[in-house]
Amino acid sequence: MRRSRAFALVALAVAVSACSTATAKPETTTGSKSTIGPIEQQREPEREPYTIAFGGDVHFEGALRARLDSPKTALGPIARVLGRADLAVINLETAITTGGAPVNKQFTFRAPASAFTALKAGGVDVVSMANNHGMDYGSTGLEDSLAAIKKSRFPVIGIGEDDAEAYKPFRTTLNGNKVSIIGATQVLDAEFIQSWSATPGQGGLASAKNEPRLIQAVRQARKNSDTVIVFLHWGTELQPCPNEAQRSLTPKLIKAGADVIVGGHAHQLLGSGYLGNAYVNYGLGNFIFYNWGPVTGKTGVLTLTINGRKVLKDRWTPATIQSPGLPVPLTGPAATQAVASWKQLRSCAGLSAKPG
Repeated sequence: MRRSRAFALVALAVAVSACSTATAKPETTTGSKSTIGPIEQQREPEREPYTIAFGGDVHFEGALRARLDSPKTALGPIARVLGRADLAVINLETAITTGGAPVNKQFTFRAPASAFTALKAGGVDVVSMANNHGMDYGSTGLEDSLAAIKKSRFPVIGIGEDDAEAYKPFRTTLNGNKVSIIGATQVLDAEFIQSWSATPGQGGLASAKNEPRLIQAVRQARKNSDTVIVFLHWGTELQPCPNEAQRSLTPKLIKAGADVIVGGHAHQLLGSGYLGNAYVNYGLGNFIFYNWGPVTGKTGVLTLTINGRKVLKDRWTPATIQSPGLPVPLTGPAATQAVASWKQLRSCAGLSAKPG
């Protein structure tokens, strides 16, 4: 009797175990090709290449303000280029506010919160507000901007209620790659450096002039990221080659762990290519912006194909800024010539066409 009962209990246990195994759902991992089984669940998902697109300076002043009346189509035809990438990043060179008073400077930019709606509809996933117009409407504009960011839940880097928030990277996972993007500005008017820079007790922008703080943020991101990207506002207006401040900062960021360093400010395109194994772009130019002439009207989208720390490919989609300030992609021979001209810009930037 006891033996029979024991056999019966063992048989029941085996049956329950078999049933549980048959009905259990294996875990899945975003970005992996297929479902992984129980034995493989603790393994890291296999990384595959992803694409990230970068555009230059954006504001919605002047004639561009009317584009926000129809935010879903505000960015025009360039939205198709941005939307093709797994992730798209631009520099939002404006305070997000409708109140307050402008600071004492020649040009001040602001836009309503519908700018975030327009950018999202246009294929933009992340913006940096770390630039020399991010606080054009002072402390009131900063408060309004931070409130608009919080309400919209749109990913914004380079600005915050203190330095921890301003230097905090945007983080995401793309095809198994853990990606971190940090925004900072190397360009600030001398009289605003102190009041606009985020500190432990002060809201503001992530300043690249505080190199130790920026390098600290890069090192921290390196610890738990496959790809570390620094999106900078830098350069000298209307100068086609990188300035000394750019050349000095770049190797420091690479040493700290940056894999990609991109940005703009100069109102024209600058060189793009490899410095060692890292990828550097010294100037994305204007993007959705005033067009003052043939040089400042040259723009485009830089799309990088990345796997982990390796930038496998760069692609430049050239465009020209046309009335009322929107980039329109070039086609045919004009596009071919524009790409060739863009590649020539790296000659004075000390960059290479290939890594190594």
